[in-house]
Amino acid sequence: MPKLISNMIEVHIFKMSENKIEFLLLKRSEKEIYPGLWQMVSGKIKKSEKAYQTALREINEETNLKPIKFWVVPNINSFYLPQKDSVTFLPVFLAQVIKQSEVKLSNEHSDYRWLSAKEAKKLLAWSGQRRSVDIIIKYLTEKKSYLNFVEIKI
Repeated sequence: MPKLISNMIEVHIFKMSENKIEFLLLKRSEKEIYPGLWQMVSGKIKKSEKAYQTALREINEETNLKPIKFWVVPNINSFYLPQKDSVTFLPVFLAQVIKQSEVKLSNEHSDYRWLSAKEAKKLLAWSGQRRSVDIIIKYLTEKKSYLNFVEIKI
């Protein structure tokens, strides 16, 4: 039986630009695991942190951005690691930043892009990440969405 763990988070960052939603994707640097992979902000939860605190810390560490709004996305991403025979579950978060935000990358990433949902989904490697983008777009664009995003006051 594989171990079930939840020690990581994923955060999708977006900004509104001329009534368009743009997602921030980061390209992993060549010295990191999965070099050259495009992804959202992600990171490991420290023992002293709650998952949402990790998300806010990782946003700051990886991009130097300051969210103006922050939500829990009603989706859990997951992946299996055969080396450890473990399944990892990741809570998903959403952060909005102002449209003039300037990204300052950490050494974990070599590049970044602001992209439409469609463009972002083409670059994201895992189906769970693409599903999160779909859920987020539905929530942000449908006035009567059945989805319930919990906002965390920051």
